[in-house]
Amino acid sequence: MSEKIMHVGDADFDNAVLQSSEPVLVDFWAEWCGPCKMIAPALDELAETYDGKVKIAKVNVDHNRATAMKYHVRSIPMLLLFKDGQVHDTQIGAVGKAQLAQMIDKAL
Repeated sequence: MSEKIMHVGDADFDNAVLQSSEPVLVDFWAEWCGPCKMIAPALDELAETYDGKVKIAKVNVDHNRATAMKYHVRSIPMLLLFKDGQVHDTQIGAVGKAQLAQMIDKAL
């Protein structure tokens, strides 16, 4: 896993994501979720590619239920792209790296 990926939770979500000066792609995931594990390598690569332009964060829904409920996470993986403290784009389900890169590029 890339050291450029942040792990955030209920306690630090607002500070790390909503107050970020850069767009933040947040991956809502869980240990037991197969599709979540499938997209992890793509997120690692995107964290390296967009380093300095976009932050990538992961929120474990089993440990951070308040944040998951706040953003109506009902199925995972669910990726939300935040820009200026607002949800800019949403992707539900496992998708390829190219589709995630397009989502990020639209926010830049």
